[in-house]
Amino acid sequence: MTSGMMQFVDVEKAMPDKRGAEFRRQDFREIYEEFQPKRAAEQASRCEQCGIPFCQVHCPLSNNIPDWLRMTAEGRLEEAYEIASSTNNMPEICGRICPQDRLCEGNCVIEKGFESVTIGAVEKYIVDTAFEQGWVKPVVPSVERSESIAVIGAGPAGLAVAEQLRKLGYQITIYDRYDRIGGLLVYGIPNFKLEKEVVARRAAMLEASNIRFELGVDIGKDISFEQLRTRHDAVFIGTGVYRARELAVPGVGLDQVVPALDYLTASNRKGLGDDVAPFDEGSLNADGKRVVVIGGGDTAMDCVRTAVRQGAISVKCLYRRDKANMPGSMREVEHAEEEGVEFVWQAAPEAFLGDGVVSGVRAVRMRLGAPDATGRQRPEVIPESTFTLDADLAIKALGFDPEDLPTLFDQPDLQVTRWGTIKIDWQTMMTPMDGVFAGGDIVRGASLVVWGVKDGRDAALGIHEYLKTKAALPVEELPTAVAAS
Repeated sequence: MTSGMMQFVDVEKAMPDKRGAEFRRQDFREIYEEFQPKRAAEQASRCEQCGIPFCQVHCPLSNNIPDWLRMTAEGRLEEAYEIASSTNNMPEICGRICPQDRLCEGNCVIEKGFESVTIGAVEKYIVDTAFEQGWVKPVVPSVERSESIAVIGAGPAGLAVAEQLRKLGYQITIYDRYDRIGGLLVYGIPNFKLEKEVVARRAAMLEASNIRFELGVDIGKDISFEQLRTRHDAVFIGTGVYRARELAVPGVGLDQVVPALDYLTASNRKGLGDDVAPFDEGSLNADGKRVVVIGGGDTAMDCVRTAVRQGAISVKCLYRRDKANMPGSMREVEHAEEEGVEFVWQAAPEAFLGDGVVSGVRAVRMRLGAPDATGRQRPEVIPESTFTLDADLAIKALGFDPEDLPTLFDQPDLQVTRWGTIKIDWQTMMTPMDGVFAGGDIVRGASLVVWGVKDGRDAALGIHEYLKTKAALPVEELPTAVAAS
């Protein structure tokens, strides 16, 4: 047992101070204040330092959480940072947006009467301190390699694979359709969860590591996929999933019935100082409107909490299951309720009403029936239970599906699963196309940032092994596609 640890009996669990709902409704700042050093150390000291750390087991990255908690409790923050960053390429981001209540903290072995350790907030504190103290340095590889890798997508998976490969000395170019680095970290996640300066700070460190970024470039249109394969020794696809799932109900084509990502992107762009016509014209702005958001995941929570801050008259969230079966973070639901969002549980939309522009959502009550193939209870319609919610803006937050990449890239050999995600060999992260790898949401479907980082790190290992093998083979023994490149 480490001296000074296991204080969970005497020290109550505490988060950093949370700004009151009446104040945070007025702006897009992150809702938690910074941990003070003494308080962060005190919270870290609550860790039991157990023999089998379930927090680590249930972290997709297998972060060595007990060790960096111990270092924090002992005031050895630079060592805590070294441990935290050894398994995670963006711990300051995961500390802010990971659903810790479902992952590490939700599996803490401390008896629930004492409550779990405050892991995410301590992780954020460690890395923010590391940036402030200048401990976070650009990558300087010990050797420069001649091979180059193309990374499609500047989101979590793409940034992670790029940094890991740069550490090995490879020449990296990241291509992204957006005009800023970060993908959905910038345009999909609101500032009150992740302030954009945090993403820009990480992006600047990657640029200082001599990772090259080609922004505003749409692969398949501006540059062909074959050109990338010719130009680079390997390709990683980390495009994410952006195609909104649709509702097959009457009235879905009315004005002011909008996809969640369009709505969030307009809000984030406005926050970044961009001219955003749909926001300025009011079509993607909740100010003065009665808002209904359909969905129960974290994207739906982002939408309802954004609408509150934009000055909506009322904000309602319509979800077909109950609170206990909601897929999003319970912590996010709690924040939304504090900020005045009304949840309409066990209800589903039947139609959008209005003459040209939406004026209401007709919905029906649901009950939970027998479990489906996943084990979750299947929602069933309660007959004759129709009701109507007034709405000037209806936001569809039902999740995302992959774009048709084989068609977009003009690569029929780029095989996909029945869900439209890219097929890979999970041992190597390589697709059936030689030298083409993939990871993140385009492989998993819409998932968590931490899984994108995990896939990027795994793909970096796969690409490194592939290029070592390729370099060791005589040209006549190389696969035809590789030799041609």
